[in-house]
Amino acid sequence: MAVPDQVPAERRRSNRTALSLTATLRDGTRSRAKVRVIDMSTHGCRVECPSSVADDSWVWLSVGGIETQYCRVAWHCGGFVGLEFNTPLPEAVFDRLLADQAKLPETTITELREIASRTHRLARQAGDADIAILADLSRKCAVDAVVEGLRLGRPAKDPSAGK
Repeated sequence: MAVPDQVPAERRRSNRTALSLTATLRDGTRSRAKVRVIDMSTHGCRVECPSSVADDSWVWLSVGGIETQYCRVAWHCGGFVGLEFNTPLPEAVFDRLLADQAKLPETTITELREIASRTHRLARQAGDADIAILADLSRKCAVDAVVEGLRLGRPAKDPSAGK
C-alpha cells in the first residue's frame, strides 16, 4: 500500500526538456483543441489542455516541426495531460526541435512560473490520487523557469516567494 505523502518513482524513459510550443490535440470523436506543449522528450510530452481527455485514450498531437504524433494519454490532472508517443521521436528530430527552441523567451519563463504557482495551489487542494502529479509539475516548471532565467542572465526568483 502506497503512503499518500510519498512521491511515486520516476517512470519516464528519458528526461523532458522545457519548451513552449503551440500544438493541436485531436481524438477520434472531437474537433481539434489548441494546447500548449510545456515539456517534451523523445518518448512523450506534457501539455496544458483546456478539454478533458480520458487516461489510456489515444489522440493525435500536431506540433510544428515534427510529424503528427499518435499518443496515449498516460495521465491527466488539473488541465494538464501527459502523453506517451506511440513511436518515439528520432534523436535528430528532437535535437532539431530543441535547437529551434534554444532559449526560452522571457514570456515563456513567466508562463512557467505561473504554471508552477497554479499547480502548487491545485496540489494543496488535490486528493491523494492527483497530488503527486501536480506537485511534480509545479516543481518541474519552477526549476525550468529558474534555469532559463539564469541562462538569460536574469536573477533567479524564488517561485515560492510571496505565498
